[in-house]
Amino acid sequence: MTHYIDIKLLPNKEIRENILLNQVYTAFHKRLYEMKSDTIGVSFPEYHLKLGKLFRVHGSKDDLQILQAKEWLGKYSTYCKVSDIKNIPDEVQYRSISRIQQNMTQAKLRRLIKRGSISDDEIKAYKIKMLQGGLDNPYVELVSMSNGQLHRRFLNFSELQSVENKGKFDFFGLSKVATIPWF
Repeated sequence: MTHYIDIKLLPNKEIRENILLNQVYTAFHKRLYEMKSDTIGVSFPEYHLKLGKLFRVHGSKDDLQILQAKEWLGKYSTYCKVSDIKNIPDEVQYRSISRIQQNMTQAKLRRLIKRGSISDDEIKAYKIKMLQGGLDNPYVELVSMSNGQLHRRFLNFSELQSVENKGKFDFFGLSKVATIPWF
């Protein structure tokens, strides 16, 4: 990764910050899917408890030029300040940002009940554990392209490291293996 683009979410009264981030991230995902790109990653440099107002896109200069060749932000461009393509600084650390999934879901419980592999007492215990074991990771809330349902994509930030790991990114700009520069 040699270059990046910063997309700063601008405060406004019309649309809340988290809703705007969800919409920008959805537009980014759609654009990556159109491009069939596995070389562009995303980071949230202001991440603390929330993802923050800064959405950073990483890639090669050519990849980022292709990304920006189309107005992928659409109507949300008026709520964002998009930087030019910039060189990544020399002194950075690296981390991976990946999806993390809760393994206890309502759908899984329904399958267990349908198969008959869980007792009534185990169902109660499962429900309690499912409610207590909710993830507290930051997330974006996206609309599913296949069924129109809202779903949360929880994000996991790896520990910072001094060495870059090469790899592929999914159409959300996430990877369990590939790292992005963190600065």
